[in-house]
Amino acid sequence: MSSSASRKRIRKDPATRRAEIVDTAAQIALAEGLECITLRRVAEELDVRPGLISHYFPSADDLVAEAFGGAATGELDALIPPERPEGTPKDHLARFLARTVGDAYDSVSRLWINARHLSRYRPVLRDRVLEQEAAWRGRLGDVIRQGVAAGEFHTDDVPVAVIQILVVLDGLGAHANSGTADRSPAVSRMAVTTAEHALGLPAGALARPAEGAALPEPGTAPDSPTAP
Repeated sequence: MSSSASRKRIRKDPATRRAEIVDTAAQIALAEGLECITLRRVAEELDVRPGLISHYFPSADDLVAEAFGGAATGELDALIPPERPEGTPKDHLARFLARTVGDAYDSVSRLWINARHLSRYRPVLRDRVLEQEAAWRGRLGDVIRQGVAAGEFHTDDVPVAVIQILVVLDGLGAHANSGTADRSPAVSRMAVTTAEHALGLPAGALARPAEGAALPEPGTAPDSPTAP
């Protein structure tokens, strides 16, 4: 039986098929860069005709933006889950910072650098980058505001504290993009140190033994609410 005949028997509902396409494109982006996403390449990975991909994404730019958005949302949901587990705002912030260390996070950091560069020339991707940046600021800002309300954090300007933390994380991402493997503990902890200073906390207040916990692959569910 021909492979084309076999493919005709594989029928998936539109939502499942679209998610599969986006997830495949995100995997390509993480491994090789957003520039490597084409309708034909995704079709080859899924062993389907390119016409099926273009049915869902007539423009490759739309698929690139969706792939970046999917990967970035998956990362954010893993770092700061929308439904957070039990614990204090300080616990949630410490967990977030612990998970920004390691190969999995560095891989997505490179994707952010890639997306920001390409967004200069691709309006659809630029809109998605801005949307994701706002989501990051909003989610992290919520945790810090809750901590301020609970008396755990001390800052008169939550947006500035958020930007301070994210700017350091962006800088560490750029550092990872150079392929440097000998990052010192002081450099690895720079985001933690910045957060402690910005929020009026003593040194070590946001340290966690689980630093470097792995992130789930894009398209998979984030850690369960009881995960450390």
